[in-house]
Formats: sequence, structure tokens, C-alpha cells
Amino acid sequence: MKNAIEFRCIRENELGLLKDFLYEAIFIPEGVEPPPRDIVEKPELRVYTDGFGTKSGDNCLVAIHDGKIVGAVWTRIMNDYGHVDDETPSFAISLYKEYRRKGIGTRLMEEMLEILRDQGYKRVSLAVQKANYAVKMYQKTGFRIMNENDEEFIMVCEL
Repeated sequence: MKNAIEFRCIRENELGLLKDFLYEAIFIPEGVEPPPRDIVEKPELRVYTDGFGTKSGDNCLVAIHDGKIVGAVWTRIMNDYGHVDDETPSFAISLYKEYRRKGIGTRLMEEMLEILRDQGYKRVSLAVQKANYAVKMYQKTGFRIMNENDEEFIMVCEL
């Protein structure tokens, strides 16, 4: 990757991309058929994107390579899979496949954790499927397993 990655806050006219990144964030195990793209319209997934920028804890950074947005990390206080309480933002992160495993996601996460610290949040949470390779990245950036069910870890990072 010759050109540097740039990080910045998402712009209002780019908010539609969050649905693309939400779809990209869906973990699809080896050999499993990807769900249809309209899965992001289900109520349990729309909590991540509907009215983004208008609710408590709404923050979003994007990663840009060669003028193209290639990844996003966003937070919001919402009742999602990783919800722990009403004062803790939940984390979502995604990169297009060809930009994964290059350190971009880690850098996006570190930048967002700094923003949340500056905003006075005490911790942030997320849910991740146990089989997802990203579990290691989350642990590397300070997330610890707080709870789990059969399929997912609920992870928290103390700020």
C-alpha cells in the first residue's frame, strides 16, 4: 500500500456509506453463503445507522486510501448486541476486504478510543462472534471479554 491512509470524521453526505460498512462488518464463516445486502434494513441492524449523528455517543471516523473511503469505525449508545449500559457507547468497525489485515482497523480503533476518552466516556463495548479473527485485534487495542454466549463475546475497553 504505497499511499498513506488518511483518517478523518465522516461527512454528512457520506453517512449512507455506514450501511455498506455495516454489511461488511457481518462476520461470514468459511463456507457460509453471505446474507442478502438488504439484511442491514432489519430493525436489529438499523440501530447502528438510522439517524446517525443525532444520538448520544454518535462518532464516526473513516479511513481513506487514494481518495476512496475504505473503512469506518463508529460508536453510538444503543441497545445492540454489545450493549452493556446506557452510558457506554457500542463500537462498530469495518473495512473493505482488500484493506483488512494491514493494520488500518487497529489504527482506526485507536483513534476512536482517543476521541471517546477526550469526550469523557469511561468505557466502550462491542459484540464479536467467537470465530472472528478480529477478536485478537480487539484484545490488542485493550478490549477484554466481559460476557459471552454460545456464539459471541461481549467485550469492553476501559478508557
